[in-house]
Amino acid sequence: MTPYWVPSSPCGDGCLPSDPARVSNIMVGIRAVMVGCALLTAPILSAGWLLPRTWRVHLQRAYSRLLLRCLGMKLSVDDQRLGRPEPDGVMVVAGHVSWTDVLVASAVAPANFVARADLLEWAVLGSLARRMRVVPIDRARLRELPEVVAAVRERLERGVRIMVFPEGTTWCGRAYGGFRPAMFQAAVDSQCPVQPMAIRYANADGSLCTGPCFVGSETIGQSIGRILRQKSVEVEVRLAPLEEAGECRRELAERCERAVRGTTALVSDLEMRITAAPEDVRLAG
Repeated sequence: MTPYWVPSSPCGDGCLPSDPARVSNIMVGIRAVMVGCALLTAPILSAGWLLPRTWRVHLQRAYSRLLLRCLGMKLSVDDQRLGRPEPDGVMVVAGHVSWTDVLVASAVAPANFVARADLLEWAVLGSLARRMRVVPIDRARLRELPEVVAAVRERLERGVRIMVFPEGTTWCGRAYGGFRPAMFQAAVDSQCPVQPMAIRYANADGSLCTGPCFVGSETIGQSIGRILRQKSVEVEVRLAPLEEAGECRRELAERCERAVRGTTALVSDLEMRITAAPEDVRLAG
């Protein structure tokens, strides 16, 4: 039985598109081969840690963009930071829809990630996660949370960019959970700024696409197979201005959540809230 404190989402198989636009079987095969070839070159990421930081960032960004293209996803970025230079040591936060969020974030601003501990055990993505210096977290073991926060703080103080998904679990994108404040304590303790990042998956006509979401009972293999078959998925990313850490993790979490959700630029008026859901559900529209 899942402990009551573990983040949960009401999203499930019913959130997935019933009849999405699909590519031909030939294109599915081509994409699968391209993804396989890209993953075979993953050890280059490990060797990349011997390179200067700027080169390493460019290598990670290029690799992630390549994988997104192999999956049939087109990336666009709206940078609202007004040209402000990003300091060393910054926490990046975003809503969580899918395992592909990690690739999207790396394609924009490569970082270390705080991710579910069992991700390291996945057959293919686990190897990639280890090379991306994932900080594992088991949310069922509440006693281990202070150690994870301390590990994140230590990396921030060393000038490392850390990516966190404060919802604690994946949602479909039509509805989403509140940002839990625990991980923001690392930013407060280190007095490092936070970069809010909005990620939205869209169809070619601009409507919300739930095909990439990783919810319900499906396996990672089923999720990859569905994404390989989907046609014309566009990933829209918005980088909001940096938020200063301040002195209160809860207030910081609320500011960052408003920054991620507050604009209507990436949210369609047709997207609806899941009503009668837990109290931490937020409106997506």
